Amino acid sequence: MSTAQEDEDPEQRRKRHGMLKMYYGLDGNQDGGASLDPCDIDGAHFKPDMYLSKLIQEKSLTELMDKESEMLKQIRSLDSDMQTLMKNDFRKMEDEMDHLATNMTRITEFSGNVSHTLDDRRQQITKLAGVHSLLKKLQFLFELPARLNKCIEMKAYTQRVLLQYQHMASFQGINSDCSKIIQEMVAILKEQFSNKECSPRELAECVDLLLQLNEPAEHLCDEFLAQETGDNTILVRALDRFHRRLQAMNKLLPDTDFSRAGTDIVSSAARDRVDHYLDSLKQHFADCLTDVRQTLASPRGKDATVNLTELLSGIQLNMVEQVKSVLSNLQVFIASDITFAMKPYFRGAFCTAGVREGLVVGFVLHLTQICQEFCEAGGERGSAPPPLLLILSRLCSDYESSTISYLITLTEEQFDMDPHSEMTSIADLCGEVKVTAQKLLNHFVKVQGLAISQMLRKSVETRDWLNTIEPRNVRAVMKRSSSPQLCCFKSEARAVDFYTKKLFSEKIEIFSAVEFSKVSVLTGIIKISLKTFLECIRLRIFGRYGLQQIQVDTYYLQLYLWRFVSDETLVQVLLDEIVCSTVHRCLDPVMMEPSVVELICERG
Repeated sequence: MSTAQEDEDPEQRRKRHGMLKMYYGLDGNQDGGASLDPCDIDGAHFKPDMYLSKLIQEKSLTELMDKESEMLKQIRSLDSDMQTLMKNDFRKMEDEMDHLATNMTRITEFSGNVSHTLDDRRQQITKLAGVHSLLKKLQFLFELPARLNKCIEMKAYTQRVLLQYQHMASFQGINSDCSKIIQEMVAILKEQFSNKECSPRELAECVDLLLQLNEPAEHLCDEFLAQETGDNTILVRALDRFHRRLQAMNKLLPDTDFSRAGTDIVSSAARDRVDHYLDSLKQHFADCLTDVRQTLASPRGKDATVNLTELLSGIQLNMVEQVKSVLSNLQVFIASDITFAMKPYFRGAFCTAGVREGLVVGFVLHLTQICQEFCEAGGERGSAPPPLLLILSRLCSDYESSTISYLITLTEEQFDMDPHSEMTSIADLCGEVKVTAQKLLNHFVKVQGLAISQMLRKSVETRDWLNTIEPRNVRAVMKRSSSPQLCCFKSEARAVDFYTKKLFSEKIEIFSAVEFSKVSVLTGIIKISLKTFLECIRLRIFGRYGLQQIQVDTYYLQLYLWRFVSDETLVQVLLDEIVCSTVHRCLDPVMMEPSVVELICERG
C-alpha cells in the first residue's frame, strides 16, 4: 500500500472503497440513495454515450484531453487499490483455509478415536439395526390381516397385489408366507366342510370362503357328494324319487315308457357307488400296508421288538370290518321301501354282478394281485422287507382257509343272488389266494436265504485260506448264521426224527416248496445258506489251517442248526459235503483232532 493511502483518514478511505465497489459492480445497494442522473459517472444509472455526448458539446478539445488524462489517473489509482484489496482478501482467505485444514485434521483424529471406541459395539449396533428392520417388517405383517380382510370385502384379492410386486425380494417372502397361511386356512375350511354336524348356514359360509380361495367348484361338489352319500341314504332317496316321478310320467303319457330308462340311470348310479367303495377298500388296504411297513422299519421304543402276530391280526380284522361296513352301506339300495329295488333287472344285476363279483370278489383279486407283486424282484414292490412277506403270506393263507368263505357267505345272505348269473366259485377264489400265499412264503425263504448266503459268501471270498493261522475260535459269521430269523407261524409240538444213516447219494432240492410251518421255513433258509457256502468253498484253495478252520465252523453249525430243521440228516449231509470239498481243495489236508474241535466250539 502506498504512503499517500496510509495517510488518508478513514472517511476518505471509505469513500474511495465505495467508488471502487461501484466501479467494479460490487455494490449491493444499486438503487438505494444512488443518483438517477445518466451523466453522473458515480451513479448507478450512468450512460456512457450520453455522458460523452454532453462532454463534447460542453468542453473544448483541450478540456477534453485534460478530462481524459484525469480519468486515466483515476482508473489507474482505482485499479491499484483494487489489487491491494484483493491481496488482503486472499491473504485473509488463505489464513482461514489453513485454520480449516487444522480443524479438519483434528476432526479426522477425533473421528478415528470415536470409531476405535465404538469398534467393539459395532456388531451389536448392526444386530440392533437388523432387529429394527425386522420389527418394521413384522409391523407390516401384523397389519396385513386387516388389509387382507379389507381387500376381500372390496374383492381386491391379496394374491393379485402380491403377485404384482413379487419381483421385489421383500414381497416374495410375504407372498410365500401368505400362500402358506392360505393353504392352512383351506385345510381348516375343508375340515369344517367334512364335519357332518356342521349346520347348513355354516356349510354355506365355508363353501363361499373356499370358492373365494379359488378352490374348484367341481371338486367341492365331488367331496360333498362323497361325504353325504357315505351311508347312501340321501342318494338312494333321491334316486327313488326320480324313479317314482318317471313312473308318474308314464301314466300321463301312455304311449311312452320311461321306467326302463330311469332304472338304467339308477343302475348306473349304483354301479358308481360300488366302484367307489371298491376304490375305498383298495386304498384302505394300501394304507394298512404302509402302516405295517412303517412299524417294521421303526418300532417304538429303544429296545422295542415287532410282534408280527399282532400286525397280522390288525390288518385281518381291519379289512374284514371294512368290507362288512361297505356291505351294510350298500344294503339301502335293496331296501323294501325303495321302488326300483323291486325291479328284477335292477336287483339281480346289482346284487350279483355289482356287490358279489364287482366288490367282494374284485377286492380279493386285487389283494392277490398286490401280494403277487411283492414276489417280483424287479417290480415296484420287489424290495419289501422280509417280515412283510411273512405277514402277507399268512394273510393270504387265512383268506384261503376261512376269510373268503366268510365274506362270500355273508354277501350272499345279505343280498339276493341271481341264480342264472355267472359267479366265481369260492373254491376257485381260494385256489388263487393259496397259490399267492405259497409264492410269498417261497419268496420269503429265498430272500432270507440269499441274505445269509451273501454274508457267508463274503466271509469266504475275503479270507486268505492258504496263509491263515491255526484256528482258535469259531468265526463270528458262523455264530450269526446259526441263529436264522424265526417267523410268525405257530407250529404244533412235533417229534423230530433222527436218522442214523447218512444220505450222501440223495440229491437235495434247495429251492423246493415250503410248507406253512416254522420248521419248514427255517429248513428252506438253511438249505439255501449251506448250498451257497458249499459253492463258495469249491472256488477257493486252502492250506492246512484253512481246512481246520472250516472243520471248526461246520462242527459249530452242526451243534446249533439241527434244532431248526425237520431233518437233521439234511444239515449233516450238506456240512459233510462242505468239509469233503474243502479237503479236495486243500494243499496240505491235515485234519484237526475231533476233541480239539469240540473244545473250541464249546468255548465259542
